[in-house]
Amino acid sequence: MDAFLDAVGAFHLLRPLWLLALLPVAGLWWVIRWRALTGAEAPTGIAPHLAEALTVGETGRAQIQAIDGIAAVLALLTLAVAGPTWSRVPNPLLAQTAPMVVALEVTRSMEAPDLAPNRLDRAKFKILDLVERRAGARTALIAYSGSAHRVTPLTEDPNLLRSMLDALTPEVMPQEGDNATAALELARAELAKSETPGAILFVLDELSGTDAAAFEAPAEEEAPVLFLVAAPEGSPRGALDRLDAEIIQLTADETDLAAIDRAAASAYRAALLGDERLDWDDRGWVFGWLAMPLLLLWFRRGWTMRWAVLLACAISAQAPTAARADMVDWFFTPDQQGMMAFRDKEFAAAAELFQDPMWRGQALFRSGQYPEAADLFSRIDTPEAAFAEGMARTRNREYRPAIAAYETALELQPDFPDAEWNLAVTRVILDYVESAREQSDTGEEAGIGADDVVFDNEAERGAETQTDFSEEEAAGEGFQTTEQWMRSVDTDMGDFLRTRFLQENATGGAE
Repeated sequence: MDAFLDAVGAFHLLRPLWLLALLPVAGLWWVIRWRALTGAEAPTGIAPHLAEALTVGETGRAQIQAIDGIAAVLALLTLAVAGPTWSRVPNPLLAQTAPMVVALEVTRSMEAPDLAPNRLDRAKFKILDLVERRAGARTALIAYSGSAHRVTPLTEDPNLLRSMLDALTPEVMPQEGDNATAALELARAELAKSETPGAILFVLDELSGTDAAAFEAPAEEEAPVLFLVAAPEGSPRGALDRLDAEIIQLTADETDLAAIDRAAASAYRAALLGDERLDWDDRGWVFGWLAMPLLLLWFRRGWTMRWAVLLACAISAQAPTAARADMVDWFFTPDQQGMMAFRDKEFAAAAELFQDPMWRGQALFRSGQYPEAADLFSRIDTPEAAFAEGMARTRNREYRPAIAAYETALELQPDFPDAEWNLAVTRVILDYVESAREQSDTGEEAGIGADDVVFDNEAERGAETQTDFSEEEAAGEGFQTTEQWMRSVDTDMGDFLRTRFLQENATGGAE
């Protein structure tokens, strides 16, 4: 219903002057119809009263005539040419759904076991389910207790969110408390970095009265705030009941996720409608399809127009097989077919269909074909293409070429916040990878290793080494098994977050 109301409110015509063509169509229909009604004459040579008795039905008043169908088809085609639209064409470099910032309460009360295994773990599971459901959308994670901290920026990578979520416990938080106001401010600041406004989701068990004022009467331009209550029904919810906001109860099924999806989708539609940089999506083809059934009326007995349709079908049937296009190609361009596949998340098929290079590159990227996407983007001389090339190369672990691509994007468009952010992050990743390799090769860190992993090491830091241990031999030689290594990574991540949160708290907040 929300989508329908949004569409009705945004409906307009891209080429409204074409509506003037309805005047001659209406005139033609009236003239021919009038002649049909008045042109029939009573039989001659018969007395009028006998002729009237012998006539079946009313002379000249056929309910449906050929001109009615023709006029209806011409009217629908005129509306199609006028360009009806009620939505915008999404930018391929932006997410297909609204970005979302998830603020998770990480407090002692969230460790209550009334939701097995406990409230916090159930909340984590639900967040992961939400991320998987919103595949392709960007999600950021904030953790808060007495202070609020950004755990991950807006990202499409569920693995990054999963590793960070697993490490979040009350022990890593620098202060005890329940400062939802600080989390809200941090969430809004994170969304401000996105070109497309999104939504904020608070996952908590209750809201304190001191924080209620921050959530009351938000400004019209501010992102909508949703609440997912990670507590059993009937549990105290604090000031939540006083808010005029969408409050969703955590459920065992996906009912809660569906409600969150609807709210996020509504925010995305509103964002697209208000973005003047995006083109309107011409939906004239809808009226073209509506005109198709009316053509079937031309087969009615006595209507000579049917012969034209039969002749066209006969000509097409006699044409060589190679010259006959697929029926879909009669009505949709390759880019339109690619867009349909893209919206259905059939990205590999969309990549084969798209002719537009940017959309084709985006489809290749979404389908995991990162080298092909990077190669395609590298041939397009725009800042958006250079940025997309950097993302593809980063996903393919080509960190130095990715840095070069982001630098190119900033040369072409100095004011490009996303490129600046990705450039900084990629530089940090490259430095970390090369430092880890260097330390591993010099023996500064024992027990760090990986099988069949190739790092970007163009700086030639460290030496090339190769190990040929089985897991059992490695354990016997003092190395870590895969399971031990994964546990150490989780532990290290918790230590990393604790240290980072303490530093942010000491310097006055998250960056």
